[in-house]
Amino acid sequence: MTTASRSWPEQLAAQLRWHWDNQLHARLTGLTDEEYFWEPVADCWSVRPRGTGTAQMQAGSGEMTIDFAFPEPSPAPFTTIAWRLGHVIVGVLGARNGLHFGHEQVTYDSFEYAPTADEALAQLEREYQRWTDGVAAMGEDELWAPCGPGEGAWADHPMAELVLHINREVIHHLSEVCLLRDLHLHTIGTQSAS
Repeated sequence: MTTASRSWPEQLAAQLRWHWDNQLHARLTGLTDEEYFWEPVADCWSVRPRGTGTAQMQAGSGEMTIDFAFPEPSPAPFTTIAWRLGHVIVGVLGARNGLHFGHEQVTYDSFEYAPTADEALAQLEREYQRWTDGVAAMGEDELWAPCGPGEGAWADHPMAELVLHINREVIHHLSEVCLLRDLHLHTIGTQSAS
């Protein structure tokens, strides 16, 4: 299929798929648990075993919780790869897959955060696939329909704006993860993939 013959929803899904296939997937492959939990500075927010977090609040339904505070402090604490992946999996993709594409609804409180890098990458892959499949399957008229009340203050904005925002968020945060892998490689000296 040429770009010209793709619908707008297919093109929006292809935008993120291209970035995933050509930039992210190879860079995320081989992420180690050491990298996943690495705290390059003091007082990082991360994903931690239940009861060990020092942040104002922790959320999660399983053995691991994610650090956060409300309101978020300024400046916000530095976040680990584990935290950034948790944010993308739950707050960026998972919540939207539940709201807009019929998958189970997840929240920071209800989610079971991964205790290993491999499990987190599997969660990410699942939510990424659900998002891109959901976007590609939309009708063009659905892109211009309001997002709906689940998006709060953005309820009246067209779904196209949300899709562009979510794609941008995934690209932004996962690029940060790749940069943290580079930093780990050049300071600690171990990385198992590219």
